[in-house]
Amino acid sequence: MRSSGSGSGRNNGRGNPRGSGGGGNSRGSGGSGSQPKGGAGRDDRPKRPGKPRPEERRYDVGPGGTHEGPKSGRGASARGGAKGGPKQGQGTGRGRSVPATSREYEVRAEERNRERYANKKDVKLPKTFPGAEQEGERLQKILARAGYGSRRACEELIEQARVEVNGEIVLEQGKRVDPEHDEVKVDGLTVATQSYQFFSLNKPAGVVSTMEDNEGRQCLGDYVTNRETRLFHVGRLDTETEGVILLTNHGELAHRLTHPKYGVKKVYLAHIVGPIPRDLGKQLKNGIQLEDGYAKADHFRVVEQTGKNYLVEVTLHEGRKHIVRRMLAEAGFPVDKLVRVAFGPITLGDQKSGWLRRLSNTEVGMLMKEVDL
Repeated sequence: MRSSGSGSGRNNGRGNPRGSGGGGNSRGSGGSGSQPKGGAGRDDRPKRPGKPRPEERRYDVGPGGTHEGPKSGRGASARGGAKGGPKQGQGTGRGRSVPATSREYEVRAEERNRERYANKKDVKLPKTFPGAEQEGERLQKILARAGYGSRRACEELIEQARVEVNGEIVLEQGKRVDPEHDEVKVDGLTVATQSYQFFSLNKPAGVVSTMEDNEGRQCLGDYVTNRETRLFHVGRLDTETEGVILLTNHGELAHRLTHPKYGVKKVYLAHIVGPIPRDLGKQLKNGIQLEDGYAKADHFRVVEQTGKNYLVEVTLHEGRKHIVRRMLAEAGFPVDKLVRVAFGPITLGDQKSGWLRRLSNTEVGMLMKEVDL
């Protein structure tokens, strides 16, 4: 028969009394549900701050918002899930909204700023570059406006010693020029420094050489109605004569191109019916007696012959009315068709009838050189 004492002796020898309820091992006491001394249970531990539950969240959206939800009537859209509601992570902080500045506060702030700066004097800003107080425009800017390329390209023209002002070659960048009085040339050709326009029109037959016509006929002005600057024609062409006629707003250039003193030559192609004598060119060069005096041709040649049909070229510098038609008619060869193919250095080329084209800078320079401008 075993006694309880011997059982306890074995246990004491091992140092692990299983049967003792008050020992250091908590296994035996775990079954009874008692807590260890000096310890706290899990439910009594302080909770970490975390996201509130849906029923505890605050929705400070709109006026009068409380933890129960928004009072502005926006419903679910204010919770950030629907379109138009505030998104999570947006704004100035974590779910914190910044009240909008009132309009009254902004008005007061603006009034204070006006009063603060009302009596202050204007501040004179310093010059941004030396010589800024000089008058005129920079040379490269004028060249760029005249169509010689970008400002950098115009600076390269100056570096290459191709630009001259008032007869002197310019090598320094940033030189200031007065467009009204200074003469600017590139490669020896004058540059139109002002806002001048130059056009060449291949006038069709039947168009009157005027800018306006009281009788309602088609005129030169019909081809430039969309131009803001008023243009005028250089010289005239007969109504039935086709070919080159110049349009510009440069009054001095137009005057010199038509003045007999400068002798600007015009070239015409005329269709006549032969046979023609060998000395017809000599007769025209020596002069043909007309009602208003002698008229002489500078040059004459036969361009093409097909049977009795001749295409002849007549060059002269006079600009009297119907001059070519009258000369050939007086020599015995009425003109069937007449075309002006060149006016000074400006040629017709492949320009179609009724087409208007802007003259290039080189062509404008050649025109000015022709009349010493």
